[in-house]
Amino acid sequence: MAFENGAFSATLAAAAGEDAALHAELREAFRESVEQQVDLLSRARCDGNWIVAAQRIKGLAASFHAEPLMALAQEAIESAPGDPVILRKLAGFVRKFDSAD
Repeated sequence: MAFENGAFSATLAAAAGEDAALHAELREAFRESVEQQVDLLSRARCDGNWIVAAQRIKGLAASFHAEPLMALAQEAIESAPGDPVILRKLAGFVRKFDSAD
């Protein structure tokens, strides 16, 4: 199943207009940022680093109106550092997002 989110698509469309190259660039920047923050989250072992990485994911998701990712980020905020369940869910989000290209 690929990542689909109407609000996310509308946000990209509003930012990029009819510029397909800009649309692709914004989408890729979002993907790279999410991937980087998920990696940081996966390496966080203390509460502080875990919360900061999860909050960054939530902020990134909010700025692009990616509601499914916001929910996952909130779940991470409420989880213990290194929680394998939320890390798998976030990795799954990245895979679904990649397959939507």
